[in-house]
Amino acid sequence: MPYSQLDPGKITATAQTLAQRVAERFPGRGLAQVCNELFETSSRQVARLDDISKPHLRLRALVTLVLLFGVTAIGFGVVQKVRLLNSNPGELYSFEGVEAIANMILLVGAGVWFLLNLEARIKRERALEALHELRSIAHVIDMHQLTKDPTSFVGPSQRTASSPERDLTSFELMRYLDYCAEMLSLTGKLAALYVQKLRDPVIIDTVNEIEHLTASFSQKIWQKIMIIRTEIDPAEAGSPKFKETLS
Repeated sequence: MPYSQLDPGKITATAQTLAQRVAERFPGRGLAQVCNELFETSSRQVARLDDISKPHLRLRALVTLVLLFGVTAIGFGVVQKVRLLNSNPGELYSFEGVEAIANMILLVGAGVWFLLNLEARIKRERALEALHELRSIAHVIDMHQLTKDPTSFVGPSQRTASSPERDLTSFELMRYLDYCAEMLSLTGKLAALYVQKLRDPVIIDTVNEIEHLTASFSQKIWQKIMIIRTEIDPAEAGSPKFKETLS
């Protein structure tokens, strides 16, 4: 696999390793289940992408048959017109036969164009369905980090009856958020695989949308991580990197 392309197998292996890491660090939390689901989804996505990118042989065979039938019919019409002209030169100025041949050429061309575009539409629909699954997983990952508030480590806070549980240490919360960021990055890379195989403009726009979505979620997570790091080492608060992250 060239270094200029994403390797589906290595992405799946990375997702498997990440699922093991999350399960070992947070065995009783839903994040471990989500990460394991991401690993299983990555395996399905790679297999599905290989299937989608394969040529639709039955459809292409149908295109070939239509093309052969059209060429045969057009050739037969031309031969008949030539025979008619040889037997009756007066028909030279008759355009009825020529018009019929031209209409047949247009009809065959339209049929071939429709069948060729049908294969592209089938692949597009299947790819969009798979990409929708990745978009959904990205939102699920974001939901798991939504209530993880790093400001609870910065100063005293007053809990309410509906406040979420804060049972993670600053280090554990930082690892939790970092795992979420890694999962989002893998989700974006799985989506990017479709651009390597399929050059459909609709698919490219959808992949760009998912990558933008995961990057936006990751940015929010890293803002939280920087707040926690500041709580561990307040000297980082004045660093340009920290200010840039919060901007």
